[in-house]
Amino acid sequence: MRVATLSATAALVLATLAGSVAPAAADTPAGPVLQVPLEAGNGLHHSTGSVVYERVDGEVNAVRIISVYVTGGDRDCAWLDWNDPHNPNGWSSLTSEPSCGGTGLEEHPDRIVKAPVGHPLKVRLAAYHRDSAEVKHKDIEKL
Repeated sequence: MRVATLSATAALVLATLAGSVAPAAADTPAGPVLQVPLEAGNGLHHSTGSVVYERVDGEVNAVRIISVYVTGGDRDCAWLDWNDPHNPNGWSSLTSEPSCGGTGLEEHPDRIVKAPVGHPLKVRLAAYHRDSAEVKHKDIEKL
């Protein structure tokens, strides 16, 4: 009888210890809604943007993009991108079109972006001068 009681107590202790261990990375709960502000350039080339997102429940390295807002500088066009590990140039757009000439663009893509474990998720505000395809001003922030 005493052995059975000891075994039951040991099982209870082990179950308690197992329950207090941190959850596995794949069981990461959805987090609070967060906002990342972005800013690049000066004067007539000043562009701004923001990305509102939350962590995806049960995913190791994924976020749900809730909304994006971008305003290109008076002489620029600006995009919001994320560092897509599957894109050959490294970045994929979060906006359907650029914001140009000081006009704001707000979209609500409700889109999940994922990357392999170890690949840090980042967003980028990339501003181009209207006569160039080269990024002239940028701001990169980690999600």
